[in-house]
Amino acid sequence: MTHSSDLEKTLAGRSPQIRVAAGIIWREGRFLASLRPPGTRFAGLWEFPGGKQEPGETMEQTLARELLEELGITCTAILPWKSLVHAYPNLSVLLSFMHVTAYTGQPTAKEGQELRWVTPLEARELAFLPADIAVVREIVPPL
Repeated sequence: MTHSSDLEKTLAGRSPQIRVAAGIIWREGRFLASLRPPGTRFAGLWEFPGGKQEPGETMEQTLARELLEELGITCTAILPWKSLVHAYPNLSVLLSFMHVTAYTGQPTAKEGQELRWVTPLEARELAFLPADIAVVREIVPPL
């Protein structure tokens, strides 16, 4: 895992900069993938649920808030996994990927997105966001 101070140095000088928490939500060897709905940026691409960090939040708090808002679940076990920087045209994103191994509630598409439980192998056949592709290639269920 790359240390966030190293990633912050990488982000320096790029603008705008945003920080995003992404959850790899596990259930019986499958994780939850979310399809970006029509009318949104990158519509039609798959992603890990999550969202932008708000001032004063840790990345774990960001993920917990976003998953409650997007999916209606409450995280009870979050394991930080890896962080990376992805540069889109005119936008640099610091992404923090975390395994969600326990939660309460049933994931529900609260923002019009399609949800699908996929194995790591099945996920390689889906069109994921450019920032998520490398993570999809190396994802395995946590122990």
